Parts: sequence; structure tokens; C-alpha cells
Amino acid sequence: MKLKFVGVILLLSCNVLFSQSKGRVIKVKDGDTVVVLLGNNKQETLRLAEVDCPENSQAFGKNAKQFTSLQVFGKTVTFYRVNKDRYKRTVAKIFYDNDKYLSAEIIKSGWGWWYFKASKNTELKNYELVARNSKAGLWKDLHAISPWEFRKNKKKKKEVL
Repeated sequence: MKLKFVGVILLLSCNVLFSQSKGRVIKVKDGDTVVVLLGNNKQETLRLAEVDCPENSQAFGKNAKQFTSLQVFGKTVTFYRVNKDRYKRTVAKIFYDNDKYLSAEIIKSGWGWWYFKASKNTELKNYELVARNSKAGLWKDLHAISPWEFRKNKKKKKEVL
């Protein structure tokens, strides 16, 4: 009996975590984070899965934010919750305009890195390579710094001070 109960709880929590939802994008915080308004008038912050964009204070950060805004701001999107990050944001795969995958579109356009640490989707790796080779978006800068390196360098500077 106890084992059945635990199984039901696990099944229900998986359904909530991986469920499909819809919401209207009401804010773009940065290239890889948006806020959606759900049908129950609650807001949810979504961190895009499989992509990492430059920070707002980093070179190309504003460009990445602008690209994401042009793609989804004000639109109703479909998203799948896949995880929670360390900041308790929902990590989600977002689809819009007849099933365009937002993370893929950002990577193709050159405004973000394939986040290989949390993704096994090698198609995204290929999109990044094409964007790099064609010098699209941030790849115009041969010395573009990944967001995780930028954050690490910023943290080191704070520790020195």
C-alpha cells in the first residue's frame, strides 16, 4: 500500500514537471529568461532549456535580449517544464509560431551558446557550429566569452576585492 502511494505521488509530480502549458510572454528578463502570464493570471519565470545567452551586463547581452523579445514578447507560447534551476526558476522548452523551438532559434541566430552541460541535443551543437562559422550574432567577435566564463571571471574579481 505504502509503495503504491509513493508511486502515485511520483507519477503525479512527473506529470506536473513535464506537462505542457501555455502562457503569454509579458516580460523578457534577458536572452534566456522570460516571464509568462498563465491562464489563471499567475506569472511564472521560465529559464530556457539547452541555451545560455550572454548576461545583460556582458557584450551582446542586450542583443540576445532583443532577439528573444522580437521572437516571443506578447505572444502566447507553449512550454514544457523540464526542471528547476538553483534559483528555483522553471527550466522550460518554449515553442512559438507553429512549433519553432526558441532555444534553437537563439542558437541558430548566434545569440547564445548550446548549453552542453545540461543538454544532449547535438542538433543544437550543430546550429552553434553553423552560426560560429558564418559569424552570426555574437560570433562576429572571435573572442566571445561564454556566459559561464563571464560569471566565473566576475566572481573571481569580487573575491579579489
